[in-house]
Amino acid sequence: MFEFAPYFITALIYILVAADFWFDTPSKTSQRKFRLHSALIASGLVLHGWLLYHSLFTGGLNLGFSNALSAIFWLTVLIYWLTNLKHQLHSLQAFVLPPAAFFVLLQYMMPEAHLLPYANQPLFMAHLIIAMLGYSLLTFAALHSLLMLAAERALHQKKPALIKLPDFPPLLSMETLLFRVIKLGFLLLTLTLLSGMMFSELMFHQAMKFNHKNIFTILSWFIFGGLLWGRHTYGWRGRTAISWTLSGFVVLLLAYVGSKFVLEILLHR
Repeated sequence: MFEFAPYFITALIYILVAADFWFDTPSKTSQRKFRLHSALIASGLVLHGWLLYHSLFTGGLNLGFSNALSAIFWLTVLIYWLTNLKHQLHSLQAFVLPPAAFFVLLQYMMPEAHLLPYANQPLFMAHLIIAMLGYSLLTFAALHSLLMLAAERALHQKKPALIKLPDFPPLLSMETLLFRVIKLGFLLLTLTLLSGMMFSELMFHQAMKFNHKNIFTILSWFIFGGLLWGRHTYGWRGRTAISWTLSGFVVLLLAYVGSKFVLEILLHR
């Protein structure tokens, strides 16, 4: 029971802050409350990070299915929290905190062990860190685009439930932030592919194995690259941008999470 306590406390912090965003009203919000929310999320991130450290580095580098998802959402919450310091995205965190709470609990309930064999190789560790940051940024982009879609529908249908969240930003500002995140995520995805090829060449004398994971990662790279090209050339925005973002994210999800789920959960490898 004691081992479960820090996981429960971390998830509870995330859920309580998200619930306060949802059930608050603009008339009750204040900078003091926003600072309290920020401090609570920071404490959740610290505790979550401590749990990840002990899970990831117990007996080697353990990047099992639940650890990987928990780490990606830890980074996603961190990105939102850091972005909020400049762009005032208070209410948007109400959407990313509940899934982060879920994956913290999943980390405890499904402690899959998947020790990586090349954790002592600097190039592999650089590749892994770049990949995790890239996946987290593109997870941010997918959640952000879903929120944009929900906000757009709420405006058109005159259902202001989402808009009642405190400091809900304008759609144009959200779109600008979305493309900034996608540009950085695409850069990191490019570096992920390049560093992976360099490591594969170094260890196996083969630049790339055309397996399930690599094929879907390359396809995702083309989708996000096509989106940025369409934005630059034709000024793509709105639902077109959202559709491409979600398509790229789903393909990337199949590349990474899909392969880990099949190998570790279904096949127990």
